[in-house]
Amino acid sequence: MKEIIDKIEEYFLSSGSDGVYDDVIRCVERMLIEKALERCDANQVMAAKMLGLNRNTIHNKIKKLNIDVQRFKR
Repeated sequence: MKEIIDKIEEYFLSSGSDGVYDDVIRCVERMLIEKALERCDANQVMAAKMLGLNRNTIHNKIKKLNIDVQRFKR
């Protein structure tokens, strides 16, 4: 995990972005939600449960992050 954090830190700090924290959180949230949707065949309720989120929370995050849920359907 430390190696991953080090790579994220290197990438974002070298990008010159002022909002490194928000950028990292958004990036990690996107990856976690997309992986959960992939494993749950795009079922948002199951993905939310897998991540320990409320179904409304995951729905709002999907909208905020502009994730295309349909691409995770098999």
